[in-house]
Amino acid sequence: MTTDQQQQSNRPAIVLVEPQGAGNIGSVCRAMYNYGATDLRLVNPQVDHLGREARNMAVKAADLLEQATIYSSLPDALADCTLSIGTTRRFGRYREGMLHPDEAANLILNIDSASISSLVFGREDKGLFTSELDLCQHFVTIPTDARLPSMNLSQAVVVCLYEVYKKAGEIAGQPHGRKKLADNQQLEALYQHMTESLLHIDYLNPQNPDHIMRTYRRILGRAGLNDRDVRILRGMFNQIDIACNRKTGRRGTKA
Repeated sequence: MTTDQQQQSNRPAIVLVEPQGAGNIGSVCRAMYNYGATDLRLVNPQVDHLGREARNMAVKAADLLEQATIYSSLPDALADCTLSIGTTRRFGRYREGMLHPDEAANLILNIDSASISSLVFGREDKGLFTSELDLCQHFVTIPTDARLPSMNLSQAVVVCLYEVYKKAGEIAGQPHGRKKLADNQQLEALYQHMTESLLHIDYLNPQNPDHIMRTYRRILGRAGLNDRDVRILRGMFNQIDIACNRKTGRRGTKA
């Protein structure tokens, strides 16, 4: 693989959740072309992304509009991604450990080149919901002035992709081992298994299991789990299930 191909393979997918402005979608395509990104994923777009307004703003990147993949849900859009980074301006509960765009770029360029990473952007007016950020392993925020902290959607995409492009140029040709991570579908299956097992042993509050599970998502997201890590953790929860007589196994019997 040439240096240019290596750099291209490290460009993240750009995921727009329920975008509301056709011009914004077109501008995002132009920004993607500026920085060599080609994988645009639209989750339940609220406007015609193939219309004149989007095409006018995309300029020479209109082919990205035509190649964009449309999804009905964010879990589907992220299923094959091994690293998903959600963007947000809101801080507070369940939104700790924010990265800056340059730190996010380091994570993106540290994964195996055959794996897929994604930058996830929310609605122009409401951003990403907490339940949507749950599907991301890390959060990124762009430092801005308090008088107007939120950025236009396409501007936010430009800032994040610029940092990825800049960092890729800095490390081009340098040997470094990239991590091959588990994809989002594997992680969500793990979290579902954890939730069920921990509910069964009364560790989680059945009225609000997400309160503690979001902390585990953050911990395991920072760890960067690979396939083997996921199998080991699921094996542990299998043994918990067996010990509680939920499953048949070598160390227990089915209730």
